[in-house]
Amino acid sequence: MENQADTTNATAPEAGQTNTPPQLGLNDLAAVVQMIDVCSKRGAFEGPELSAIGTLRTRFVEFLKANTPKDQQGGAAAPAAGVETVPGDALPKS
Repeated sequence: MENQADTTNATAPEAGQTNTPPQLGLNDLAAVVQMIDVCSKRGAFEGPELSAIGTLRTRFVEFLKANTPKDQQGGAAAPAAGVETVPGDALPKS
């Protein structure tokens, strides 16, 4: 008999689990924005990468602003010119 790979379904959900795809939420995207900020401050990006990373960060921030419920944005005044903030707390509360 030839050497054959195991044909069992390795991706089948275990008992009691549903087969739903992974989800991303606003808190996940806000955490990515914070990670970009931290990595940038620590010098993790090289010059040629900065434009693409900055563009991606701006897209995330704009998406968060557009999709954060009004009650989570808080009643604080608008940020100073040129300063982008993430609405609400960027990381989920533990």
